[in-house]
Amino acid sequence: MNTQTVRRAAMATFAVFAINGFVFASWAARIPAVTRILELTSGEMGLLLLSIAAGSVIALPLAGTVVARKGTATSIRLGGFTAALGGLVVATALGLVSVPLTAAGLFLFGVGIGLWDVSQNIEGADVERHLGRTIMPQFHAGFSGGAFVGALVGAGLSSIHVGLPAHLFAIVALVSVAMVFVPSHFLPSTTPAPAGAVMPPEVPGGKAPARGRTAWAESRTLLVGLVVLGAALTEGAANDWIAKATVDGLGATESEGAIMFAVFVASMTAFRFFGGKFIDNYGRVPVLYGSLGAALVGLVLFVVAPNVWLAGIGAVLWGAGAALGFPMGMSAAADDPARAAARVSVVSTIGYVAFLAGPPLLGFLGDHFTVRWALLAIGVAIIASILTAPAAKPLPQPVSGGAAPRTGSPAPEQAERG
Repeated sequence: MNTQTVRRAAMATFAVFAINGFVFASWAARIPAVTRILELTSGEMGLLLLSIAAGSVIALPLAGTVVARKGTATSIRLGGFTAALGGLVVATALGLVSVPLTAAGLFLFGVGIGLWDVSQNIEGADVERHLGRTIMPQFHAGFSGGAFVGALVGAGLSSIHVGLPAHLFAIVALVSVAMVFVPSHFLPSTTPAPAGAVMPPEVPGGKAPARGRTAWAESRTLLVGLVVLGAALTEGAANDWIAKATVDGLGATESEGAIMFAVFVASMTAFRFFGGKFIDNYGRVPVLYGSLGAALVGLVLFVVAPNVWLAGIGAVLWGAGAALGFPMGMSAAADDPARAAARVSVVSTIGYVAFLAGPPLLGFLGDHFTVRWALLAIGVAIIASILTAPAAKPLPQPVSGGAAPRTGSPAPEQAERG
């Protein structure tokens, strides 16, 4: 395949990651407005957010089969249009002040985002393999960058009193146009898998995972999953609650809450762009210790800070710490190319469940302790991830005569560290 085609596909993949982040943050930054419009408590808002989690958790395990049959371009379009339909329903529901209709719209939104997310990661892995170098962290930085822009847009629209329904209608229009044009530049689809075949979402091109005992029975894989659980919960909780915690806990405006979310996302984005150098220089496990430690310190500082400025410093540390845990967990799961698909499937499932289902549960704690203090519960998961970080130490890389497909495993020199 010629270089120009692969580079064009890389740019298109970066674009869909960025748009995904923009759409997600556009919603997350204005959760306080939803709570106000629907007159919900933190616990009730947490229950409403479970609608997104339910939709995504249903879509994630099915997405691999959809991609195998339809290809990544069609699958992303299906996910994008489903998310857009969910946005339309939510916008209408907020205009009607209907909680049940809002829940239905968020469920559709979750289904669409879940399918979209898996499809873009499969395309990203395929592009990475054709390029012959690791660029997946940059794709995820694109997601974070898109989220940063989305948060700023949310803050700006909130400050000039643009209603959330109008905001959502504009997002729907953006997604619809992007889904028509951007995926057309993806890599050509490979031969689809046979009808009825089920592949994990991380297997590009429909390749079946290596046979053997289930990865769910492997202690190292489950421990790496625990590392990712803490990192994913840390990121997901900030996405859902940092804006509202700023508003409720520090007496800030909705616009200032959205800016706090933007600060968190900006910090995370920067470390995703440049964090690879730290991993190469110091090894995976030391960087995990540093990242998770920074996340814990930043979280505590955000919660106990007496003013917005100190809380902002906490958000910077929190975002920096949340940046690399999930990508490094994926790399650890993929160390052995022969078992990469099955192990990455397990670890990513644990991570996504924590990312999607964990934050809504904090809303219930928020009813008793306020959302800001409820965030300290994340610290338990972070400490558990720190204790299990050694499990992510790179596995020895086998030396073989043939080149194995790229699966995110570390370079031989990196495998000696950590």
